[in-house]
Amino acid sequence: MKLLKKLFVLIFLITLAGCKTAVPTVTNSEKSTFETLAAIPNVVRIEKREAVSHFEENYEIWFEQPIDHNEPSKGSFRQRVFLGFENPSEPVIVELRGYNIGGEKAGELAEHYKANQLTIEHRYFSNSRPEEIDWNTLTVENAAKDQTIIIDAIRSALYPSAKFISTGISKGCMTTMTHRSFFPENVDACVCYVGPLNFEREDPRVYEFLKNVGTEAERQKVKAFQELCFENRPALLNAIKDAAGKEEMVWEFGIENALDYTILEYSFAYWQWGTKSEDIPKSDATADEIYKHLIDIVGYGFFESKSVESLQPYFWAALTEQGIYGYETAPFNKYLNTEEVLKFDWAFPEGITKQYNTKPSQKIKLFLDTSANKMLFIYGEYDAWSATAVDLTKDASKREMYKFVQPQGDHRTRIKSFKPEKQTEIYTIIDSWLEEE
Repeated sequence: MKLLKKLFVLIFLITLAGCKTAVPTVTNSEKSTFETLAAIPNVVRIEKREAVSHFEENYEIWFEQPIDHNEPSKGSFRQRVFLGFENPSEPVIVELRGYNIGGEKAGELAEHYKANQLTIEHRYFSNSRPEEIDWNTLTVENAAKDQTIIIDAIRSALYPSAKFISTGISKGCMTTMTHRSFFPENVDACVCYVGPLNFEREDPRVYEFLKNVGTEAERQKVKAFQELCFENRPALLNAIKDAAGKEEMVWEFGIENALDYTILEYSFAYWQWGTKSEDIPKSDATADEIYKHLIDIVGYGFFESKSVESLQPYFWAALTEQGIYGYETAPFNKYLNTEEVLKFDWAFPEGITKQYNTKPSQKIKLFLDTSANKMLFIYGEYDAWSATAVDLTKDASKREMYKFVQPQGDHRTRIKSFKPEKQTEIYTIIDSWLEEE
């Protein structure tokens, strides 16, 4: 009788095992995911956080990284990463941030595909910033090596068979194309949003762009407002001094220079953020109205000392390898008494400067022109950063290289910004990359 009962139980278990719906395919996944991540050799800290977006689990992970991959003896720093874990069989969208991690929610691609999302904070920004920085180790090559180590570790631990697509916005786009050029096999494809590829420290293509973007009437309104600002400079200077006192703001290169730079930045910021021409104050506007509009569009964050300190890694990269722009003063000579291009030399870290290195951007251009594949670029037509947008070769589509420009779009242009039929075309391309075996 006991033998018969044991036989019955054995038959029942075999039947149960053969039924796909009877037994969960993953058991204790929360613990196993955590333990798997914690077992990665250079993971020094991990925390499970509240789930966001569609992710089943959400982790904050800290990787110990070499300060200089070419000289490990220089020590290490800790790099912050977020993993939105959904399913090991789903794609992994790798968000390569050009700055800090702004949030944990799913980005456009991860949301669309209900995919996993790996978000990597850029070295030396925010939480991934050591107390003391050897600025010469902040290179695009070191950053690309950081990202490759993390991607390889996460793939090996959790997603050995999944497709990986890297993506980034603005400086994150620059980061994405740089990573792809150094390590072309590290991910399966890339989607890059609104990122420049500058060839000089002060890339003159920006000046030409600002002289031709939009309509003549709108460009004239922008210039007229800048002239209005200069004509009301004494009142605006009082306003910025008042704001400085209330907000405890200071400017390393002086408050008067700060005002001039802010006025000159206006045209770039106007087109970058898609300002409406009807919002530009008219010639009879009060000084308060002029100042409010100027700061609404430009803000304080590009020049004020606390912001510059936070953005120091950006300025270092821009001034040494990735490029930026300057300000043409010739159109405002009668106010500034100079035709010199104003630059960002003052934004170098205190006590150190470095000659601009053109090799990284030339390496990226050569890569994009000759051997890059499976990359898609998104731009806004009127975005000032489109002045130095990536240009693809005529035969680029043979290598599955694509560029989409949203008419009159600005720096906030995303796939969702396009008309439905264009969105379908874009996602059909990305679908094909995810479906390939």
